[in-house]
Amino acid sequence: MMTKHHEIRFGVVAVKKGFVIPEQVVEALEVQVREDLSTGKHRRIGKILLEQQKIDDSQLNEVLHTLTSEIPLEG
Repeated sequence: MMTKHHEIRFGVVAVKKGFVIPEQVVEALEVQVREDLSTGKHRRIGKILLEQQKIDDSQLNEVLHTLTSEIPLEG
């Protein structure tokens, strides 16, 4: 089963839930891009925010649950 391309992003959900502010997401995105360019490795925004202690494990899991429960499946 394939999933449709979905535009909802981790950072958007985290902001809407009040876990972070938009500036914190932008900072995490900047880290992500710098690492992508310098190392060629891609880390997820949630992991970066968690390591920066901007969110905790339960918030990370809640955002991930929201994302996975809102993705419509083709079928």
